[in-house]
Amino acid sequence: MLGTTSRTEQARLTAIYEISARLGTTLDLTKLLNLVMDSVIELTNAERGFVMLYNPETARLEAVGARNFDKETITENSGEISYGVVDRAITTGEAVLTSNAQEDNRFSTFQSVVGYQLRSIMCAPLRARGRVIGATYVDNRFLSSVFSQDDLDLLVTFANQAAIAIENARLFTQTDQALQRRVEELSVFQQIDRQLHHSLDLNRILSLALNWAINLTSAENGAIGLFTKPEATEINLLARKGDQSDVDFTIQSNHPILAQVVYGGNTSRSRHQSAVNDKTVTQLAVPIHDNDQVIGVILLDSPVENAFAGDDTAFVERLADRAAVAIANARLYEQLQHAKQQQSDFIAVVTHELRSPMTTILGYTDLVATESVGDLNPQQKEVLQVVINNTRQMQLLIRDLADINRLEMKQLQLDLQTFALRPLLKQVKASLSDRLDSKQQTLSLMLEKELPPVYADRDRTIQILTNLVTNAHKYTQEHGQIGIRAKVENGFMNIDIIDNGIGISQEDQAQLFSQFFRVESQVVRDEKGWGLGLSIVKMLVEAQGGTISFRSQLNKGSVFTFTLPLASAT
Repeated sequence: MLGTTSRTEQARLTAIYEISARLGTTLDLTKLLNLVMDSVIELTNAERGFVMLYNPETARLEAVGARNFDKETITENSGEISYGVVDRAITTGEAVLTSNAQEDNRFSTFQSVVGYQLRSIMCAPLRARGRVIGATYVDNRFLSSVFSQDDLDLLVTFANQAAIAIENARLFTQTDQALQRRVEELSVFQQIDRQLHHSLDLNRILSLALNWAINLTSAENGAIGLFTKPEATEINLLARKGDQSDVDFTIQSNHPILAQVVYGGNTSRSRHQSAVNDKTVTQLAVPIHDNDQVIGVILLDSPVENAFAGDDTAFVERLADRAAVAIANARLYEQLQHAKQQQSDFIAVVTHELRSPMTTILGYTDLVATESVGDLNPQQKEVLQVVINNTRQMQLLIRDLADINRLEMKQLQLDLQTFALRPLLKQVKASLSDRLDSKQQTLSLMLEKELPPVYADRDRTIQILTNLVTNAHKYTQEHGQIGIRAKVENGFMNIDIIDNGIGISQEDQAQLFSQFFRVESQVVRDEKGWGLGLSIVKMLVEAQGGTISFRSQLNKGSVFTFTLPLASAT
């Protein structure tokens, strides 16, 4: 008998050691609970074993592990248990043992004991961090006196170990779930950022932000409002979704719902009559900040009494921060567009007002220069020619300013058509012959035998070529060589303007197409110009679907290359 007791005790100690060792190696709660219950059932000759944990959301005990003598998982309903016994263990915090519940005065009147004919029962509370989190329960419905005090001590030992392991597994699960939620949230915010920053249209940004706020929370209706001015006393609801979303609406900033948000800069969550309809709702109001200033508010309504708790509020607050950046960008863009429009309007007025008097001045000076109104001496002719030259230079400046303005505002109308390039190049060469002869320069056309027609604006192509060849003429020495080469490459007509002039330094090449940029060189400064020509050329080429580039070496020359679409490709 003593040997049997020793062997039983040794088996129990061995089981406790093995389970203790294994409990520290797994965070799989189901696997862990099955391991505990199988050991308890085997060592106590129990018929069944259950592990129950308290669920704070339902305020009930729930069986999370249930095993039988054959080490099979069973359902809670596959055999009824006495929740009265379990309740006593949890309430008192003490383990319970009854050899025969049918005859035990503590339990014999329990409906579950009588109805299910329960006999041998043991139950021990699960304690973790100073509180009861559940219970372990084993029984034998058919035999009395199955369990001893030693069995109860064993169950308590297992219960204490299991409670710690269960709590660790819970914490791991909660941490893992929190991490997963954070990863998912970051993924969502990546999508939100892409959408918000893809657009510079304020109304679209507000609509996108509102959709995200409603779709990812328990909100039913919502709105986003902005102050129109920093000192404004009312908020305009610029984006709305839900009840009466098609009605224009403003809210005074001292409205009870908004006062805490607008003047305190804090999120508000309360249950009252909605700010945008007559229903009683839970409303979340989240401020949108630009630095330390409240520029707007996100308003969300839900008929659910405890809506927007915890994660929902935090999500909307982070959404508001992202929306604030997109809103600031959109407003800056609006200001920029407004400034550009004002500049465009100013240039349009100035060029229009200057064009008429310049034409008049040039007309009269040409009349005087031709001596139609009287003879001129040589000195007078020379002075008059300076006036004519400068007036024509001013006309070119007015034309360039008007072109740039129309190109930037995308108001330039192009007359795209199919035409042959060879005769156009000959026309450009002939029109510039006097200018080239003034420096005894040679302009050569290097054209492929068969040049297919291009699809572009003929007059603007002449303007591009004239500008580029004129630049080559200005910055190429006397007796210099200038060439125009045209050939088909990669489905486009490639046109090169080649010169052996002064070239462009590496430092100046990066700014060459910038408006009003001129190289800081005396040779360049000696030539008249405004630094607008190449900028206009680039915009004209790109407006026709082409590209422009160049390569240059200082004191060796430059090659400017632009492309035009082939007619066959359109």
